[in-house]
Amino acid sequence: MKTSDFYYDLPEELIAQTPIEPRDHSRLMVLDKKTGSIGHRHFYDIIEFLNPGDCLILNDSRVLPARIYGIKEGTGSQVEFLLLTHKEENVWEVLAGPGKKAKPGARFIFGNGLLKAEVLEVVEGGNRVIRFEFDPKEGNFYNILDRIGQMPLPPYITKRLENKERYQTVYSKELGSAAAPTAGLHFTPELLEKLKNKGIRLGFVTLHVGLGTFRPVKVDDVTEHKMHSEHYEISQEVADLILETKKNGGRVIGVGTTSCRTVESVATFEGQIKASEGWTNIFIYPGYEFKVLDGLITNFHLPESTLIMLVSAFAGYDHTMQAYKTAVQERYRFFSFGDSMLIL
Repeated sequence: MKTSDFYYDLPEELIAQTPIEPRDHSRLMVLDKKTGSIGHRHFYDIIEFLNPGDCLILNDSRVLPARIYGIKEGTGSQVEFLLLTHKEENVWEVLAGPGKKAKPGARFIFGNGLLKAEVLEVVEGGNRVIRFEFDPKEGNFYNILDRIGQMPLPPYITKRLENKERYQTVYSKELGSAAAPTAGLHFTPELLEKLKNKGIRLGFVTLHVGLGTFRPVKVDDVTEHKMHSEHYEISQEVADLILETKKNGGRVIGVGTTSCRTVESVATFEGQIKASEGWTNIFIYPGYEFKVLDGLITNFHLPESTLIMLVSAFAGYDHTMQAYKTAVQERYRFFSFGDSMLIL
């Protein structure tokens, strides 16, 4: 398939700039992946489509306030770092801008000296590997980052986010993502409680979302695209929940493409669902045979992105592209703070 096969025309005004309040009042498109039929509801109605004995798999990764602004030692020129991947101890891979100021050996100061950094090397793709320094009396690295860092909102969101927690899911726990697992942003504690009371079980996996997930596909042939690796973890408890759900005839429903990629990675790499931790660069596009998921909750994604390709693999290419066409016609809100789709 060609990358251009996944293009659709999106009016700019449909890109959501702010989150809906309350969280679960966003719109919900319900897509039948067998027939292609489409229904229009609100997210709080999702409970009607889930049955006792089903389980939801949610990504509990928490977004780092990973965008930091500082100055270069000696010159005072301004620089912006975006933390991407934790390598070891206080060493991170970052996106630096402007890159020409961040050569190996260059040193930078952030937060009036709360945090300092030295560039160790330039790696493939132009990213920098950085070692950070700080005074332990000021707290640990994450405490300091919370004080001086900003949420790494995608470039298509141009409005300032007043409350940083609105770019976190209500169940986020494990720090490490450079972007939110946005399908989970629609859940409220009250809705999760209602789901549990109905007999729908919740399983939490962790996949730390990297910016590579959102990078545009620059090759014409989809199969030539290379995904960036992201760190994942699934416990034996959650593996057992998935196996038990399947055994009892329930459905396993992934909340977001990140949860989807986690469980499908484990099933693909390990040959079965089991406790697992590692790095995945799995690329799911039409033709992929799903080994775990029976349903998917997801937002509306960028044209020609790996995310719309994953959705097309799950729901079928024609059904997906028709659903997106309908979403534009019906004035759904798109991308991170946008509306949601349930595919069953």
